[in-house]
Amino acid sequence: MTSAQQMKCGFVAIIGAPNAGKSTLLNQLVGSKVAIVTHKVQTTRARIRAIAIKDDAQIIFVDTPGIFSPRRKLDEAMVEAAWAGASEADEVALIIDSRKGITPDVERIMDGLAKENRQAILVLNKVDLVKHENLLALTEKLNSIHKFSETFMISALTGSGVEHLKTWLAEKMPQGPWLYPKDQLADIPSKLLAAEITREKLYLKLHDELPYASTVETETWEVRRDKSIRIQQVIFVERESQRRIVLGHKGKIIKAIGQEARKEIGEILGTKIHLFLFVKVRANWQKDPERLAMMGLDPK
Repeated sequence: MTSAQQMKCGFVAIIGAPNAGKSTLLNQLVGSKVAIVTHKVQTTRARIRAIAIKDDAQIIFVDTPGIFSPRRKLDEAMVEAAWAGASEADEVALIIDSRKGITPDVERIMDGLAKENRQAILVLNKVDLVKHENLLALTEKLNSIHKFSETFMISALTGSGVEHLKTWLAEKMPQGPWLYPKDQLADIPSKLLAAEITREKLYLKLHDELPYASTVETETWEVRRDKSIRIQQVIFVERESQRRIVLGHKGKIIKAIGQEARKEIGEILGTKIHLFLFVKVRANWQKDPERLAMMGLDPK
């Protein structure tokens, strides 16, 4: 164990536009799945703290929702959560999809960093899919807009360059005692993590059939005598037509979602899971402060 005199501990906020690869990078940095990953934009809704150890440093990563132009109350709460995560961190990492380059969302984020006079490092993701000369040009352009303290080129999916980024961040962490046990990987309630896993399976199973109008809540959580856990979750959608999509013909879709979610929740928690899913219609749930609070967001 690292001596108290050598210990370092700090926070790193990972910010970026939707689908830039923040959650994939977070999982690589921690070495385990702590954030859900799908092809859909704005998958991450609440701030998730994940913990990584590198030598004498404990790095607490804050995976934030993608920063974009909000249109709904849910959007506003997500963007607010992202900027709050950045304001509280010792280091801020702006991750950019190098294939997309400087999008309006990226411009908006850099404007926000400049407005707050906030220093950040630049993390170009998916560099294995972009020509070297194009990467150099993009790096030069981005650093001409905002002076980043350091630039990293990575592939969050393959892990290329991630260890170098992690080492650099560990060196930058301030001296201080670790805030979490050495073996803890995330600071997220098990009930919320289980709901997030089910939401991931929901998105992956339905692809683009289901609009961005669903959420999952864990209603009951019962640890049985044999240490297995009985979980009851509700999938909220906004219209009856969406409820029928989630259920599928003769309940086939909801059954498949439940099977995949149950397996992964059990693997993460290391015990047998009894998962029961229900689908309910709740119009305008995205404007409901109680629903947003259940997702870990702070509705204004």
